[in-house]
Amino acid sequence: MTFSGIKPVVAGVKEMVDAWEDAYDLSFSLSYNITGGEPFLRPDLYDVLSEIGKSRGEIYLLTNGTLITSSNASELAALRVRGVQVSIEGPEKIHDQVRGQGSFGKAMRGVGHLLEAGLTVTLNATLSRINAIYLMDLIDLASHAGVQRLGFSRLVPSGRGTALASEMLGADEVKRLYERALSTSRPGLEVITGDPVASQVHDGNGEDLGSTPTGGCAAGISGLTFLPDGTITPCRRMPVAIGNIQTDSLREVWAGSSVLNLLRDRKAYKGTCGICPRWANCRGCRAIAYAYARSQGREDILADDPQCFARHVAVLS
Repeated sequence: MTFSGIKPVVAGVKEMVDAWEDAYDLSFSLSYNITGGEPFLRPDLYDVLSEIGKSRGEIYLLTNGTLITSSNASELAALRVRGVQVSIEGPEKIHDQVRGQGSFGKAMRGVGHLLEAGLTVTLNATLSRINAIYLMDLIDLASHAGVQRLGFSRLVPSGRGTALASEMLGADEVKRLYERALSTSRPGLEVITGDPVASQVHDGNGEDLGSTPTGGCAAGISGLTFLPDGTITPCRRMPVAIGNIQTDSLREVWAGSSVLNLLRDRKAYKGTCGICPRWANCRGCRAIAYAYARSQGREDILADDPQCFARHVAVLS
């Protein structure tokens, strides 16, 4: 999409959220997560960020960090970018093994420039068997680097991740890693994850949370993805086209997409996800569930998350 094509998209998003606030007398939090590929390869990146900044919504940038200089870090700060996430796969030898020789040093130099510019930085690691044993090394790395946050996500076996499907962790391994990570404390460092199954680490008393989503997987609930050609998908890791922002009304897609409405319907879910009492606060990672189902020859956006470690048994009333 060209910059001239992106401007009406930003305006359309603002119009939709403004209309919701007027209609329902509620306040909505709007944020943009700008990613790629690598966003710094786009020549008009600052124009895009500036356009969003003139509208409404917080701006976050997801990058591999290798192209960040002191100059463009200062530019991001001037554009009031709220936070930057830099992908780190592990200690230097592991990161370079995954992302290429020398990429670790470049990424960490970029992190330093971001911190010097006063930006909030999150290091994010994708957990797999490649780096699982380096969990504490990652926490030490983030702490010593001085970043404010360290985030964890799971490997999605689609796209480039398909080749790493054999490196996916088992459910028990995921549980142990999240329990250890989320119980670790370092001064000035917040350990976080947006992974919905992490909510199962502290699953309360097993009370059924109902059928109205209050958290968990954002797909179809609190987020959408616009791909470079304008294709709309429920999630950037979930290649299911539900429209195109250049030709379709965003409000009509949000309200009328059969895919999105299925993702919001507890009774449509398969297996244990559909009967789990924590459905409202989890639903599993739909991208991982879908990718795993496809690897088994099934096109199923409502399949179980294969790495869920809390296999509740419940009966819907």
